[in-house]
Amino acid sequence: MDFSFFAHMERIDKNQCQKQLYEEYIELCLIAEKGGFSTIWTGEHHGMNFTIAPNPFTNLVDLSHRTKNIKLGTATIVAPFWHPIKLAGEAAMADLITKGRLQLGIARGAYSFEYERVGCGIDAYAASGALREMVPAVQKLWQGNYTHNGEKWSFPQTTSAPKPYQDKGPPIWIAARDQSSHDFALENDCNVQVTPLWLGDEEVALLMARFNQACETHSDKPRPKIMLLRHTFVGETEEQVAQGAKDISRFYCYFGAWFKNERTIDQGLIEPLSEEEMVKIEMYSPENMRKNSIIGTPEEVVRRVKDCEELGYDEYSYWIDSSMSFDKKKRSLKLFIEKVMPEFD
Repeated sequence: MDFSFFAHMERIDKNQCQKQLYEEYIELCLIAEKGGFSTIWTGEHHGMNFTIAPNPFTNLVDLSHRTKNIKLGTATIVAPFWHPIKLAGEAAMADLITKGRLQLGIARGAYSFEYERVGCGIDAYAASGALREMVPAVQKLWQGNYTHNGEKWSFPQTTSAPKPYQDKGPPIWIAARDQSSHDFALENDCNVQVTPLWLGDEEVALLMARFNQACETHSDKPRPKIMLLRHTFVGETEEQVAQGAKDISRFYCYFGAWFKNERTIDQGLIEPLSEEEMVKIEMYSPENMRKNSIIGTPEEVVRRVKDCEELGYDEYSYWIDSSMSFDKKKRSLKLFIEKVMPEFD
């Protein structure tokens, strides 16, 4: 099983310096490459200081000049916010600059906050059609001389300029949850990304079952790869582990607030949540985070990650966004590299 690293610039406090956050993001990514991770993933978000990532290609191209061999992935491009010609060309250019290290993750997106601002009238809950129109269009634009007549986009014969560095273009990964999304990935020769978010091992098993069902349904297709993204924290003491669970609980409380899209936003920051408010959100409690996310001592984390490997996942992605300090993130990441990853050699 491969290990990959997933990170954004992450800001919930106006006192956090964005320049410093980017420098910390780069340092974490460099630690990940040195530690043996296979891929660095970063996503796409707009107008949200919670996860600052307006164009993942910019970050990944910068990282390509600072790293040597690690693959660089978008997790994920929000399909309805792009035109197929623009996405095909920008992905191909990033693939050229990175000399074939690009992995292209694509999703339909989730935050209503973003759709209200850059969705051009598309609702977040009805965006899967744009994703399913986008993927084959991009693949054919990389081949060239492609004419498209779809429900969202139409354009005359066009070729991606430039063409990608990789012969068939960067591998495409589909962010999937329901069965139809897994089937769509298989039908279009794409890999699959899944995340249980705040849910636990039952959801992890269910997502793999859907992937396996898609593989059986499309048995004429080669089995693609499937990557599992989970919040991860490694602590040396029970006190550190308990604090890690509390930090990830805070992250999900803010995630839920952004998702509900009901609180005041000022300068890209959501109205702060009080401790009293967060305590009342049971599904994001520190106890549930400890149970459902991969949080624990090195021995506990090894056991939990091995459970994921035994289910058949090809890649485990360490999700580091957590609302905790940079020093805590760095200490946890180094423990994962030193104490967890060697158990999977």
